[in-house]
Amino acid sequence: MKNLTLLVTVLIIASSCSSSSSSSDSADTLAIESEFIEYSNPPADGFNQEGSDLLATLLADKSMLAMGGRKAWDDTRYISWSFFGRRNHTWDKLTGNVRIEEPESDLTILMNINTKEGKAMKGGQEVSDSLDFYLNRGYGLWVNDSYWLVMPFKLKDSGVTLKYLREDTTLTGDQSDVISLAFEEVGVTPQNVYEVWIDTDSKLVTQWAFYPDSTSLEPSFITPWADYNKYGNILLSGNRGKSELSNIKVLEEVAQGTFDSF
Repeated sequence: MKNLTLLVTVLIIASSCSSSSSSSDSADTLAIESEFIEYSNPPADGFNQEGSDLLATLLADKSMLAMGGRKAWDDTRYISWSFFGRRNHTWDKLTGNVRIEEPESDLTILMNINTKEGKAMKGGQEVSDSLDFYLNRGYGLWVNDSYWLVMPFKLKDSGVTLKYLREDTTLTGDQSDVISLAFEEVGVTPQNVYEVWIDTDSKLVTQWAFYPDSTSLEPSFITPWADYNKYGNILLSGNRGKSELSNIKVLEEVAQGTFDSF
């Protein structure tokens, strides 16, 4: 999506949402709040623009802005974090190189998540015969663990369809707009569906719910996205209720050998 003024977008939304009073009311609210804000948050190639609600897409843009903005996200290069104390990740967003360390299983994987090529060390020995297994495992771990950290920046990713669902409150009582994320032929588990609560005031994602697939009547879990802090020029949240993403860092450079030396 090219740069859009909110005024133009809301006029389009108003004509397309006349059948839903709640969606129309929310669009009017958004227009009053930020009538002259200009957004620059183009979708990834393959984002389902045609199948996505304009209101849900606009909320994704507002959330991106609240998190620091698209330019700040694009300019962020290195991110490192610990996934619930189980795994440690270092990710080069520019090249796609990742370092994944899983201390409990004495496993280190160095790979590129774009090419899916790399190497692994298990128990102090570099892996040879079963390398494909560990590279596939590394890719799956990175997809899962990074989504728990940076999902709000990926609302308009390839294969994603966004739908506006309703106005609702979070488990802590905060007023929000809820959108759904469905996927097509992307990731490791494209059948998954998420509901995402975007705070009415801050426009930050403050809660999500996970459904194994579109036929699931109840979510497998609902967790908060809380305790945002600024890292570099972007906001990230590590509090997921009973669990926590820790040691979050945004770096301008990493130690030599991070992505090629065990």
